[in-house]
Amino acid sequence: MSFASDVKNELARNEPEKPCCQLAEISGFFRVSGTAAFFGGGRFGIIATTSNPAIARHYKRLIKDYFGDSIDMEVQVQETELFGKDRRYRLTIDHEGAGEEILRETGLLMVRKGQNYLTDGIYEGLIKSKCCKKSYLRGMFLGAGTVTDPRKGYHLEIACETETLAKDLQKLINSFVDLSCGLSKRRGKYVIYMKNSSYVRDTLAIMGAHSYVLALDNTMIEKEIKEEAIRLTNCDSANMDRTLDAALEQIEAINSLKKSGEYETMSPKLKEIAELRLNNPDASLTQLGEMLDPPLKKSGVNNRIKRIFELARN
Repeated sequence: MSFASDVKNELARNEPEKPCCQLAEISGFFRVSGTAAFFGGGRFGIIATTSNPAIARHYKRLIKDYFGDSIDMEVQVQETELFGKDRRYRLTIDHEGAGEEILRETGLLMVRKGQNYLTDGIYEGLIKSKCCKKSYLRGMFLGAGTVTDPRKGYHLEIACETETLAKDLQKLINSFVDLSCGLSKRRGKYVIYMKNSSYVRDTLAIMGAHSYVLALDNTMIEKEIKEEAIRLTNCDSANMDRTLDAALEQIEAINSLKKSGEYETMSPKLKEIAELRLNNPDASLTQLGEMLDPPLKKSGVNNRIKRIFELARN
C-alpha cells in the first residue's frame, strides 16, 4: 500500500464532531469525487466514486449521520491489462428527493433566476470558520489528493476539474498562516500543489493525519543528518586537499633552498620545521607544531613557513 493510501486511511478515521464540519467535509469530497445525476421523475441524485474502501465506508457513515438518509453503495470491478483488477466503490444517493436536498445544502446546486444550476467553486458559506476550512480541505484531499512518500521527496497535490475550483482551493489553503501552494494545469486538470516540506507537513497536520506528520518529521530529521554528514565529509575532503596543496608548495620551496645552497644558511628553528615538513608531507600546521619540542602553536609554525617562502623567493 502506498504512503498516500496510508495517509487517507488515517484521515478516513477522523469523525468531525460539529454538524458544520461534517457538512463541509461532505461538500469537499462531493466537489471533486461526486457528480450530479438525473433519475426518473426529474429527480436529482448524486454519484460519488473512490478506489479506497475506507473512504467509501467513511462517507457512507458520515452522510448518514448528517442527513439521516440511506445510501446505496455499489462495488464496480474493472479489469486492466497492466494492473489487473481496479476496484471502484460507488456511492449513489437517490432517495425521495434527498439527492437534490444534499446538492443544495453542500453548495453544489444553486438557483439563479428561478433555474437550477451546478456550481464549480467552493461555497463560502460552508467555510466561514477555521474548523470547517480544515474539514473541507480534508474532504477534497480524500477525494482527489495525493502525497509522495517523504523518503522519495516532498509533494502534495489535489486535482480539480475547473480553474475556478482550483483558485478557490488555493485561496482556502493560503488562508492558513505560513501555508502556501502553487497552481498548474496538467492533462486537462488544474492541480493545486506544494513541494515545500514544511507546507506538506503542516497541511497533513491541518487535515488530521497526525501519525504521518510524525513519520514525516522523522524522515526530515534523518535527511538533515545525512546531508550534514555529507557536507562535513565534503568539507573535510576539501580541507585535506588544501592542506596537501599547501604542503607540496612548502616542500618545493624547501627543496629549492637546498639546491641553491641557501638551506645551510637558515637558522636552526627554520631547519627544524623544514625537516618536519619534508618528513611529514600530510601533516597540518597544527600537527607540525605539536611535533616540536617545545610545542609551537599554529600561528608560530605559519610564521616560520612564511620566512622559508621569503628565502625561497629571494
